Amino acid sequence: MVTFSMKLTTILTDQSALLALKDHVIHDPQNVLATNWSVSIPVCNWIGVRCGSKHRRVTALDLTGLGLVGTLPPHLGNLSFLYLLYLTNNNFHGRLPVQLSNLQRLKYLSFGNNSLSGEIPSWLGSLTELRSLFLYHNNFNSCIPLSLGYLPKLEILSLYENRISGSLPSSIFNISSLQAIDLGSNMLSGSIPSVSHDLLSLYFINFTFNYLNGDIPKDMFDHLLNLKELHLKDNLLSGRIPASLFKCSELQILFLTNNQLEGSIPIEIGNLSMLQIFAIGYNHFEGEITKEVGNLSFLKAFDCGGNNFTGTIPYQIGNLKNLRYLSLQLNNLVGPIPSQVLNISTLRSFSLAVNQLFGYLPSNMGLWLPNIEKVYLGLNQLVGSIPISISNASKLTHLDMSSNYLSGSIPDTLGDLRNLETLNLAANSLASSKLSFLSSLTYCKGLEMLSFDNNPLISGKLPSLVGNLSGSLQKFSASECNISGSIPSEIGNLSNLINIQLDDNKLTGSIPASIGGLKELQSLSLQDSKLEGSIPSELCNLNKLAFLFLTNNRLSGPIPTCLGNLVSLRNLFLGSNMFSSSIPATLTGLDDLLILNLSSNSLSGALPIDIGKWKVLTDVDLSNNQFTGDIPNGVVDLKGLTHFSLSNNRIIGSIPESLGGLLSLEFLDLSRNNLSGEIPKSLEKLRYLKYFNVSFNRLQGEIPKGGLFGNYSIESFEGNEALCGAPQFHLPSCKPVRNSKARTKLIAYGDPRKGGYGGILRDEAATKTAIGICLAQQEVTDHRI
Repeated sequence: MVTFSMKLTTILTDQSALLALKDHVIHDPQNVLATNWSVSIPVCNWIGVRCGSKHRRVTALDLTGLGLVGTLPPHLGNLSFLYLLYLTNNNFHGRLPVQLSNLQRLKYLSFGNNSLSGEIPSWLGSLTELRSLFLYHNNFNSCIPLSLGYLPKLEILSLYENRISGSLPSSIFNISSLQAIDLGSNMLSGSIPSVSHDLLSLYFINFTFNYLNGDIPKDMFDHLLNLKELHLKDNLLSGRIPASLFKCSELQILFLTNNQLEGSIPIEIGNLSMLQIFAIGYNHFEGEITKEVGNLSFLKAFDCGGNNFTGTIPYQIGNLKNLRYLSLQLNNLVGPIPSQVLNISTLRSFSLAVNQLFGYLPSNMGLWLPNIEKVYLGLNQLVGSIPISISNASKLTHLDMSSNYLSGSIPDTLGDLRNLETLNLAANSLASSKLSFLSSLTYCKGLEMLSFDNNPLISGKLPSLVGNLSGSLQKFSASECNISGSIPSEIGNLSNLINIQLDDNKLTGSIPASIGGLKELQSLSLQDSKLEGSIPSELCNLNKLAFLFLTNNRLSGPIPTCLGNLVSLRNLFLGSNMFSSSIPATLTGLDDLLILNLSSNSLSGALPIDIGKWKVLTDVDLSNNQFTGDIPNGVVDLKGLTHFSLSNNRIIGSIPESLGGLLSLEFLDLSRNNLSGEIPKSLEKLRYLKYFNVSFNRLQGEIPKGGLFGNYSIESFEGNEALCGAPQFHLPSCKPVRNSKARTKLIAYGDPRKGGYGGILRDEAATKTAIGICLAQQEVTDHRI
């Protein structure tokens, strides 16, 4: 390392070092260095520079937030009187120069929020006066050097949001002066090291978003009695919460979310009287939620979601008069929702979704929740009606009561919730005559998601005032609601719609051309209704459309060629309609198409010769049409195909040998066509093929024996009079016939008086050969070919 004698350095040395830094800055967006750092101005008057009053040497350099771009010169190591170096919130890149190790007076060092890279240098351990080290939000990699554990006065170590890997060095917990350590959002692995002696100054630990595993050391918190914040979420930690943790009476924040921890919540949790946040969601905790939680009077957030908790919700939670956030979702909780919980006036968000809660919602539910913003009660077993009082919760933005057994009318007063952004009432038994509640929702100008699908007691026509709903509306879902009449053209006013779901209703009339004006639309589902007419060409203007579901209607006419312009299309479902003509050649231009269903129409003509362009296609159903011609050889290029059906068409020719190359196939149905020739042995390679059907064709020869063919039954092959194979198929066995001038043939013999198997040999030469053999064997009277 370069060393300097204090006697040989002056303010001119400092000036030279700073000018070197200026030279290494390639972009100075605020022109601070360019205009102010000049030899005509005393160094101690430069922006970001402070000097000592005694020696008039540079003691502090703070260039925070200037947006500087460049590298760090080695000359900074000449600032020998420097005790503070802050270059936070800039865009310096490259490595830290080793010459910085000469800054032996340095106490406060921050390079946070830059683009520095390389290893965290071990020479940082030689800066023995260092109190705080901020290297967060950079691109540092490799391991944490052990030498950092030898900084005897270090109080704050912040390395979060880097690419640091390896294990946590135990030496870090040897620094008795340590107050806060933040290593979150890295790639650390291994276990958390034990703490061997008291660290009474340590109040903050953050190891979130890493890959730490194993148990939390049992005696760790015996030595951290003044700990206030513990952040261990999003790791791979297992085992139980150490009992020693509940000795940390100063603990205010505990985050253990998204790990693999287990066990129950001990009653000792009541000892953490200062606790404000308790988050143990998405682990493997079980048992009942202990009533001692009600003693945590300072608690603001209580998250136990995504575990295996059972029993009822303790009513003592109602004692938490500072509670703002309550999440008990995704558990196995039962019983009614305690009314005390719904009387916490400070509550802003609570989620009890995906449990087994039952009973009625209190009729005064909205009267005592003046601050509530989010309510999630979906996927339970709640009964009764939606309390009209919910409309008094004027700050409500998200209301989800889906998938329960709620009944009665949807309140027409929901429009009083003027801040409502999400309303989900799907999958209940709710009613609404003439969909009157929609009128009140037109007052909710911030509404983004509206779902009331799968409520069969809702009925009536979709009113034209639907076009007056919020201009922010992105999802409109009203499937399975017995909605009749036509789709109002005013729906085209909802210019921000991304998803429309109106399937499984009693809709009539045509698809309104105004839908073509919904430029943000990504999914349109109108299947299972009684819509008529053709697909309006205006739909071809929906450049973001990825999912189009029109199955099972009465749509007719040709498939518009302009659908080939929808380059974002992933799923195209047009089955069970009355479409005619052929498949437009333009459809093969949809390079990202995943699923194509044109089944049960009146489509005709040959299959697209360039079918291989659909390279990412996984599912094709062209069954129950009038397609003719051969199976195109381009099918071999559909390497991701799992489902392929051409059943009930007029396809001729042979089954391509190349189908054996579609190794992902799980479903192949070629039944009820006019296919001829043999079943290719290459299909034996299809190890994932669960369903196979070539029945009612004109196939001949032996059924392959390998692969999964031993799992199929006669239903897969019936109706092909010239097939032979294993006894399990109840077909005649295949017998080899040798000919010196031809390869071995497989011939099936049968008795015409018992059904016969005439016509098996369609090749004239092979037939003559077989007849000769039969005569030679004197079996003419007993067998017919």
